[in-house]
Amino acid sequence: MGYKITFKKRFANNLLSVITYLEKEWGKKAADDFMDRLNEALNLLKFHPHIGAPSKKIPRARGLLISPHNRLFYRIENNTIFIITLADTRRKNYRQ
Repeated sequence: MGYKITFKKRFANNLLSVITYLEKEWGKKAADDFMDRLNEALNLLKFHPHIGAPSKKIPRARGLLISPHNRLFYRIENNTIFIITLADTRRKNYRQ
């Protein structure tokens, strides 16, 4: 059955920004491909929640690379994985 996954509002906002950017700059296929990669990562996390590397800056969080430019950050609490944010690794304020 795996862990339950819950999404924080910050993640939803960041995901919308990424999808909007990809569709605008690279087309619908690029956005769809990104969503496929994200869904694969989320399905993997359900059964292997410790696969992501511990974050150096976000307490008790782990990070998982989704694409060369986007990293997913999450926390594990009991049987729930809280998806915190999606970070653009190219930005100056990127936090691992």
